Amino acid sequence: MSKLNELIQKLCPDEVEYKTLGELGKFYGGITGKSKDDFTDGNAKFITYKNVYSNPALDIDVDDKVKISDDENQRTLEYGDVIFTGSSETPDECGISSVLTQQTNEKLYLNSFCFVFRFNDTSIMLPNFSKHLFRSSELRYQIGKTANGVTRFNVSKKLMEKVKIPVPPLEVQREIVRILDSFTLLTAELTAELTAELTARKKQYEFYRDELLKFDNSIPMVTLGDVATVTKLAGFEFTKYVNYSDEGKIIALRGLNVKNGKLDLTDVKYIDNSDLSKLSRSKLHIGDMLFTYVGTIGQVALIDKEDKYYLAPNVALIRSTTDKLIPEYMRYYFQSGKFWHTQINRLIQSSSMKNIPMEKIRKFKLPLPPIEVQKRLVKVLDNFDAICSDLNIGLPAEIKARQKQYEYYRDKLLNFKKLEK
Repeated sequence: MSKLNELIQKLCPDEVEYKTLGELGKFYGGITGKSKDDFTDGNAKFITYKNVYSNPALDIDVDDKVKISDDENQRTLEYGDVIFTGSSETPDECGISSVLTQQTNEKLYLNSFCFVFRFNDTSIMLPNFSKHLFRSSELRYQIGKTANGVTRFNVSKKLMEKVKIPVPPLEVQREIVRILDSFTLLTAELTAELTAELTARKKQYEFYRDELLKFDNSIPMVTLGDVATVTKLAGFEFTKYVNYSDEGKIIALRGLNVKNGKLDLTDVKYIDNSDLSKLSRSKLHIGDMLFTYVGTIGQVALIDKEDKYYLAPNVALIRSTTDKLIPEYMRYYFQSGKFWHTQINRLIQSSSMKNIPMEKIRKFKLPLPPIEVQKRLVKVLDNFDAICSDLNIGLPAEIKARQKQYEYYRDKLLNFKKLEK
């Protein structure tokens, strides 16, 4: 029998008492009466909404500050306080908790978009137990029910008072904390290791890619405009005939859809209901390369399907006009360190503008090795890219699986037989 089971059999063999938050404590708001200027050159630590949302245990080693005068009567946070986010765009994300698990002499002031639950008797629950408990699936379900709204949801403190939590003996709490903290530490260590592995593999890939794309003087340099068509769409040209929708089959590719050498279709707009006959210049074909020239400059991606994509404004189309240039080779070269250092960065640094004009893009230089060399380079780089893509999928999936594993055991450990009073 595990130590936890022994403690439960000894201290609460039949049931654990459940009580409402209204029975156990009171709710308080954050600071009030502050203007935007009060958050410039402040003199006291300020706990932001993001801090609460992101950390089960509140991060108090922060640089966020707010101005507090000596005669102000503002409530500060105390050891054991449970802080909740007050609102969100979905009820599931309302009332995310964070707990002040460290004792400190510093005064901590809470933002006005969050609120605090404070136990009347702080000795009945360990703060480190609270940090796991209030993020458990059962508590998140109850807290989600307290949110009301239409486009934005707000937590009702009145309904929060009815939320029920278990109050197991302190020895039981302490053992659960030991188990879950150990699990959290192992998950954090694994995440750091996998992230480091992913970063190392990415750097390795970039090194080999850049080495493979270095050429001596025997390889001619060509001007992009001499081997490809470089064009864009005027905004009016597109919007005059386009109706965006969230469903369909024909996608208008915007700048945010071009990322890290590939199409990112996470957030897309469809144009099936548009007058496509007026958008022939916008239609994209297999082998076309997109280039972002506004905002996030220099991202590229290749079109891999016919009759599916159209070019939206603020993205350049680069279409090879010669059989001596393979689009896949061009894409890899545009991602290389040499291209970025000698051409993209030079243009960005020499101008305060956040875009690159078409005439500048047409003047880009690129080496043009024989077609067989291009094919061989593409084959090698495709293999490297596939390995990195597998890592990009596999390692985050492993991290997510470990987090799910922690959540499973957390919910199991925090599921007690109820003794309700």
